[in-house]
Amino acid sequence: MRLPTMSSNFLLAPIPESADYFTVRDIKMAVMGTSGVGKTAMIVRFLTKRFIGDYETNTGNLYSRLVVVEGDHMALQIQDTPGLLKVEDDVSQLTDMLRCVQSAEGFLLVYSITDYRSYEYIRHLHQHIRKVHSDAKIPIIIVANKGDLLHMRQVPSESGIQLANELGCSFVEISTSENCHDVCQVFQHLCKEIGKHQPINGGEKRRGSIIPRPKSPNMQDLKRRFKQVLSPKVKASSAMA
Repeated sequence: MRLPTMSSNFLLAPIPESADYFTVRDIKMAVMGTSGVGKTAMIVRFLTKRFIGDYETNTGNLYSRLVVVEGDHMALQIQDTPGLLKVEDDVSQLTDMLRCVQSAEGFLLVYSITDYRSYEYIRHLHQHIRKVHSDAKIPIIIVANKGDLLHMRQVPSESGIQLANELGCSFVEISTSENCHDVCQVFQHLCKEIGKHQPINGGEKRRGSIIPRPKSPNMQDLKRRFKQVLSPKVKASSAMA
């Protein structure tokens, strides 16, 4: 199950000129996998290479960014999770990981094509997610990373596709170090899938925050207003930890 081709319209959110206010939808995702598969590298490359300006890094490896995906403004929160090989490795880290699973609305399950153990661990992570989220509609993408290291490959592409089909997930094989576009496509697709499954109350827009438009299209002012909206949510997440 490969990802469909996506447009490249995934930028720092512009300020709308046609309205005094615009709705920002909250998008929370978690990037999970064993140590050394490139989870953090994916997130940082996505945030630093694709966008203009700085991204916010909060406690607990929580990254925040205001983005626009095909016209939808989104307050994106990406949770980077600790890498484990076995449940018994560290109970405290497992607790943190499960907390991330509870708050996330979509997941990237990452393994390295050079590490068969990381591939086997994807099934274990998927089981944990399903225990917390019984709704089979929650978006999950299996990401085979380090696709440039073909001479070190331990996991064939066919194995990744087979596992994704078995678990009912999407699948993509990428190289974080060589292709930033593919990395962006993965995050963009997950944002859209999460947005599709967010509840709609009556005829209202999906849940989110209302940010007033500044008198002039000043990007720094927009970033400041976004931080003001996002800050209480991040604090609330930290307080639950």
